[in-house]
Amino acid sequence: MSQSYFQGYSPVVFPASSPCYSEPAQFVKESMQGEDVYVEMRDKVLSVLDSTKSLLGDFRSFTKDHWVLSYPMFEDQPQPSGARRPTSRRSLSIADDPSFRTNVVVSSVREGLVRSITLPDVSEKDEEDTPGDETPEQPPASLDFNVFRLDLKLGAHSSSPATLVTQLEKSSIAKLIDERIGTALCHMDKLRARVEDTSSKVLVTGDLNAGKSTFVNAILGRPVMPVDQQPCTTAFCEVHDAAEIGGAEEVHIVKEGVTYDLSDESTFTRSSLSDLDDIVSENENGQQILKVYLADPRSPAPSFLHNGVVDISLIDAPGLNRDSVKTTAVFARQEEIDVVVFVVSAENHFTLSAQEFLKTASNEKAYLFIVVNKFEGIRDKKKCRRLILEQVKALSPRTYEDAKDLVHFVDSSSTTSPPSGDESFKNLESALRTFVLTKRAKSKLQPASTYITRLLSDVNLLVSVNTILAQSEATKAEEDLKKSRPLLEKITKGREVADESMEAVEEAGTGTAIANAKVKLSEALENVARGTPSVQLPTYPGLLGIWQWAGEVRRAMLCSLDLAVKLVEDDARVITTDGVHCIEKIGEEHLHEDVAKSKRVFIPEAMFSTRGSKNARRRSSNNAITGVGIGLSQRPDLLNTTFHDIYDFHHQFAVVFSDEKDLSTVDSPTALGVASVGLGALTMIGGQALGVRGLVEGVVRVTDLLSNETARKWVAPVVGAVTIGMTWYFILELPSTVPRTIGRRIKKSVKGTSALGELEDWVEVNAGRVGRETRKVLRLAAWDLKQRIATDIDERAKEVKAAEDVERKSKRALDWFGKAKERTGQVLEQVQDVLAA
Repeated sequence: MSQSYFQGYSPVVFPASSPCYSEPAQFVKESMQGEDVYVEMRDKVLSVLDSTKSLLGDFRSFTKDHWVLSYPMFEDQPQPSGARRPTSRRSLSIADDPSFRTNVVVSSVREGLVRSITLPDVSEKDEEDTPGDETPEQPPASLDFNVFRLDLKLGAHSSSPATLVTQLEKSSIAKLIDERIGTALCHMDKLRARVEDTSSKVLVTGDLNAGKSTFVNAILGRPVMPVDQQPCTTAFCEVHDAAEIGGAEEVHIVKEGVTYDLSDESTFTRSSLSDLDDIVSENENGQQILKVYLADPRSPAPSFLHNGVVDISLIDAPGLNRDSVKTTAVFARQEEIDVVVFVVSAENHFTLSAQEFLKTASNEKAYLFIVVNKFEGIRDKKKCRRLILEQVKALSPRTYEDAKDLVHFVDSSSTTSPPSGDESFKNLESALRTFVLTKRAKSKLQPASTYITRLLSDVNLLVSVNTILAQSEATKAEEDLKKSRPLLEKITKGREVADESMEAVEEAGTGTAIANAKVKLSEALENVARGTPSVQLPTYPGLLGIWQWAGEVRRAMLCSLDLAVKLVEDDARVITTDGVHCIEKIGEEHLHEDVAKSKRVFIPEAMFSTRGSKNARRRSSNNAITGVGIGLSQRPDLLNTTFHDIYDFHHQFAVVFSDEKDLSTVDSPTALGVASVGLGALTMIGGQALGVRGLVEGVVRVTDLLSNETARKWVAPVVGAVTIGMTWYFILELPSTVPRTIGRRIKKSVKGTSALGELEDWVEVNAGRVGRETRKVLRLAAWDLKQRIATDIDERAKEVKAAEDVERKSKRALDWFGKAKERTGQVLEQVQDVLAA
């Protein structure tokens, strides 16, 4: 702002006969004709805005509820040797899944604007290098996003934006894209308000000391904005035609935090135009917005504000590189601006802040009006012009294409007369008026069309990429279903067969264990009853040690039964082990190989163990038979020796006189038996000889019997026979008879029930116990296998359901994206009509 267009110049009113505007009526007529075209174009743009907003809203809803968007990343493939033109193939990867990589073909409806990608087809192989292809060379389509670009910056030394994006989760990336979509929807609301607004806003901005205020004063035809060698414009000064407030020239200072309303004086403070310099100086560190109303007595042809066609507001903005707060404010204001006039110093060219601003603005405004100030002071003007145009080409290609009308190099330092006498400025002013007024469809409507085009281009790119991903997921889901569905059906059908097989194994193992236990225990009990147990009996010590010997024999007999129980349990362990192995084989037949093996380990030695069970130990101490089954030899009630263990009178009596004999327990005839039978016969004969009554009375009255001569006659033979029989019994029969007697009594004890009801049939109890233990183990193994089969079925069912969900979701996405692409194409055709006009 150090140089002015008004060196020694006082306000001047341009005559209507100015050479540049010799026919003001014709200018107004042409402007009005252009207004009719503008209205028609405006209606088209509004229709496109509505269609785009509807499409974008549906796109946002679908991706939020039914599909998580993926963010693509592209890499150029190496150019084939001898290629006649750049290849359109790219390497596609996904930010949240770097493992996904495929090659795609990039196509563009209009270079740099509308992009789409597809998977390469076999027929497209090396089509770029086909000999004889006369297609002119074109640069490959750009695949960078415009509106949805994720620029993540975490400081000066942070990683690149692309690297930071790859470190985010898919949901986080989708959320960032959703925020971009929400911002785009809000911006389209602002675009619609701008398009519907009958006025036009022109923003004049640039770097510090580039000459922005000087340029504004030149356009206004009078020195209104403060000009100094130092930066002085720190507020947004919006210049309006004073006709809007009745023709009075004044300044409205908008109050901070409120929205300006001309009809509500509580939103602003009035001030005189002469106080503008002081207001700007006092606002050095503030962010005020000033509404400046000026009266322009010139005719509509030369006047910028009072043009007779449309209301214009000219906004003088603070310098971009003054501080970050004001720079951000300028960036924010550009969204509500129709035309950006960027003033750049020929001495400094485009600074970094200027380049960033122009890149942001170019997303919407394809055409920017650029004023290169202080050009006269440049020594090598040709080089300066070339370098600046190169920067313009990189920042705004469309502006570069129309550089003749949109890029102006002004010789301000040599201006010593009013602006109308400066040919370069006269051309600039004419071009600006034409761009803002006559070509309003280009200056006011085309930014909206450009933004929509870039927005739809990004949508189309996202749709294309996610269509490829959806197709990939659908294909993978179909392949997974081809594998998982048959496997699930196989396991489900085999489940019943496995259950039946396991039940058969359980029943067979249990039945075998019970039958084996009954046979072996019954055999052991019979051997004990015969006096031939499976253990060696103690040696007979003679008549004097017979009592102790009988107790040892009883203990040995009981130990043989305990041993039999142990052998039966060992057999049950073997039977159970075989059953467990059979169940494992069933599992191998019906389970998939990738199913985790069971963590249960069968330990045969743990069967019939009561360790850790207080109740079992209590039962074992109270009743060996209903406890562990081993321990008869430890029971005091079974170890007690009685006289009947030595001579079982009741048994002998039953042998001789009982009609119903237990043949399994009747001894074979022995000397004692013979003696007993002989004694009985003798008694019977004696009874017949003496008479029954005499015999009874003789028994009762031994004295009378002995006094009887007949009785005395038989006493000697009877006593002799008894003496001989007893002697034979104690010497020869006792060592073999006592074990049989004790075994017989033990058998009777364990086959009966005690007074307390504790003892039951020893064989049945232990066979049942062995069967229960065997069944418990086999049932547990079967239950474990059933659980594994059920778990496997559940996992396979989940896999099938997940694959079906992915397939259904992917196909739904493919269908929706296909329709979205068609809708995008239809809206783009409407946009192309607007741009072509």
